[in-house]
Amino acid sequence: MAEGKGGTMVVIMVICLLVMALQCDAYRVCSSYVVGGKTGWNKNFNNGWLDNIPLQPCDKFVFNYPKGKHNVAVVNKTGFDGCKTTPSDKVYTSGKVEIALKDGANYFISSISGDCPRMKIKVDFT
Repeated sequence: MAEGKGGTMVVIMVICLLVMALQCDAYRVCSSYVVGGKTGWNKNFNNGWLDNIPLQPCDKFVFNYPKGKHNVAVVNKTGFDGCKTTPSDKVYTSGKVEIALKDGANYFISSISGDCPRMKIKVDFT
């Protein structure tokens, strides 16, 4: 009889481990990354800093820039391609902003005249 209870416990533990493994997305560790690395978000911005970063949805981008000189606008693909914002786009102007990446496409530009197309970045998780 003890053998049967032990076997049942093993089965229950295996089922619990499987359920936890299937829900591992709920336990992922999110990180923050300074956009542009050491050079930051400026006209010399280079997307190359992303090359070896294993990004995932929920990670955060930290944009550091001189207040009043640049900004960060969260735009859609049309805004990204055309370097334009719409009244419904969120535009940050504080000089430092942290934005969580979401599932799907993430598009960011600086909407200050002359900044884009150099100051734009996209991350797509589709």
